[in-house]
Amino acid sequence: MTPAERIAELRAQIRHHEERYYALADPEISDAEFDTLMAQLEGIERENPDLVTADSPTQRVGGRAVEGFATAEHQAPMLSLDNAYTEEELQAFDERVRRGTGLQAGAKVTYVAELKIDGLSIALTYEDGQLRRGVTRGDGYRGEDVTSNVRTIKAIPLTLKNAPAGRYEVRGEIFLPRSVFERINREREKTGEPVFANPRNAAAGTMRNLDPRQVARRGLSAYVYQLLGDAAAGSPVDEPIGASHSATLERLAAWGLPVEPNWRTCEGLDPLLEFCRAWDSRRRSLEFDADGVVVKVDDLALRRRLGSTAKFPRWAVAFKFPAEQATTKLLSIEVNVGRTGAVTPYAVLDPVQLSGSTIQLATLHNAGEIARKDIRPGDFVLVEKGGDVIPKIVKPILTLRPSGDAKPRPFQMPTRCPACASELQRPEGEVVWRCMNTSCPAKVRRGLMHFASRRAMNIEGLGEALADQLVSSGIVKDYSDLYRLSIPTLEALERMGKKSAANLLEQIERSKSNELSRLIYAMGIRHVGERGADALAGALGSLEALMDAPVERLEAVQDVGPVVARSVRAFFDEPRNRQLIDRMRAAGVRMAATPRVATTASPPLAGMTFVITGTLASMSREAAAGAIEEKGGRVSSSVSRKTTYVVVGTEPGSKREKAAELGVQTLDEAAFLQIIIGQ
Repeated sequence: MTPAERIAELRAQIRHHEERYYALADPEISDAEFDTLMAQLEGIERENPDLVTADSPTQRVGGRAVEGFATAEHQAPMLSLDNAYTEEELQAFDERVRRGTGLQAGAKVTYVAELKIDGLSIALTYEDGQLRRGVTRGDGYRGEDVTSNVRTIKAIPLTLKNAPAGRYEVRGEIFLPRSVFERINREREKTGEPVFANPRNAAAGTMRNLDPRQVARRGLSAYVYQLLGDAAAGSPVDEPIGASHSATLERLAAWGLPVEPNWRTCEGLDPLLEFCRAWDSRRRSLEFDADGVVVKVDDLALRRRLGSTAKFPRWAVAFKFPAEQATTKLLSIEVNVGRTGAVTPYAVLDPVQLSGSTIQLATLHNAGEIARKDIRPGDFVLVEKGGDVIPKIVKPILTLRPSGDAKPRPFQMPTRCPACASELQRPEGEVVWRCMNTSCPAKVRRGLMHFASRRAMNIEGLGEALADQLVSSGIVKDYSDLYRLSIPTLEALERMGKKSAANLLEQIERSKSNELSRLIYAMGIRHVGERGADALAGALGSLEALMDAPVERLEAVQDVGPVVARSVRAFFDEPRNRQLIDRMRAAGVRMAATPRVATTASPPLAGMTFVITGTLASMSREAAAGAIEEKGGRVSSSVSRKTTYVVVGTEPGSKREKAAELGVQTLDEAAFLQIIIGQ
């Protein structure tokens, strides 16, 4: 067998097993056997580089990160779906469909019911069976070209099976399987990184990563549900092809594309309601988050008769699962001290089953919200899992509240920190009470993770478990205690050997020479992020000067406004914080900034002020702000006549209208990237 023949054979086997695993959820071989096939293909291709093609399974991951995502126009608008929250609203949808299609009284419409995947919408373009492009939904008309990332998702075939020649657009949803999401969060906890709130956020963040190799490691998956036609073959490019949606799903599966297998054809409203009820209770058994059922008219000719509004197709609706609620007793209201000193109340509940799990704690946001809802310890309360993520108390059940002497008393927010007894402060205009003592044990436990994080003091090896041991044992009472650790002290801790202890001490010693901006950011001063820390270090030059600077001097620093200035002043007015600085200085931690070399060349965005509103597909707003500042620009949180540009992403807020009112120029994401990359 020639190398070309063996390569073709291996590629066919690998594609077959990828389809069995990702599209059909019915693998025929073990992971190890699959890896062996892939290793054989990689070896032969390495020896015969002229035989490597773009559609080979080995080419899923590109070698280099891209600088930014280009904007691409959709073949047809990716419209949103109207929502139905009750069975009555779903019945009203059915009535509108029957009325709009002119069906006789009593006639039943055939619907296709599909589970609504809570992920990231994607449009895939295939030409003659080869994957050519992957574009995010964006604003529905234009999205970001994320082809390099799409190619890393093994559920999406690079080559279709037996697909006819032509150009087709396949639409679907990219998601992060729950098991993968839980594994990633466990790993992030161990390394001290912030965990993702839910799988959808993790999937969206992953697809915005500019390095395909990082995307490949995340383990995203996908399901598809729509096929648009090929103009060259005589079918409109903006309409589904075929006679029915159910036939389209079967065709997509036959081409080797992943189709969520639980879809059902429903003749009329009754079986449709039965499907929705069944999956409302069964959704926790799925490997992905499902927040409802998408209901679509099956007959494509009827769809064309129904048409669409400017926002929604009239032939489809998203039936949203109700947030599960339960009634239980509020045993007590406790408070939790966070890394920044925010003292947040939370509810301790009589355990209750909610959305497949036992709930004992619920968020209460702040004291003002508790007072507004009149929630009292001892009440029976209605609990809801908001967004299927965080349990919250909707309201007290007043009819069950005792009267007279047995009536529960209103909650009173403590005036002193429950962990260190420092007096709590509530900054003007805020609703959250805060502990300002940096040495507070509760703050130290969380703050230690921030202090050691990569963008702060960058102390590798100081994970959550170790931080908890150090604080709980009393070895570390504040950040300065890190610089007095020894190998014998560390070896006495659980799972800490001599080599690990030595490596950690080496990292701690190295952190002493960090730039001043890192130290300022690591201290966890309220409202001071990386940009503000860098500005303060550059303007003041030393921690001593920063500690003694009046509010007026702080406000004069570029990128430091009144709120940040007052927060910095309050931080250093706390005597224990100043004592902490003294101990760190005595330990040899660097307290001065590196003098900055003056340059005669003006950065390309010098003098320009940007405001960012909405969500950017290619990068986070933090990354966009960093890119602006690297080129000398300034980022503001509010629009004024001095604003140079307002960058508008998807779902922008009122800042876009404010820009129009003031005559400030707006940039879409493509134009913004052109400025950032082209300068």
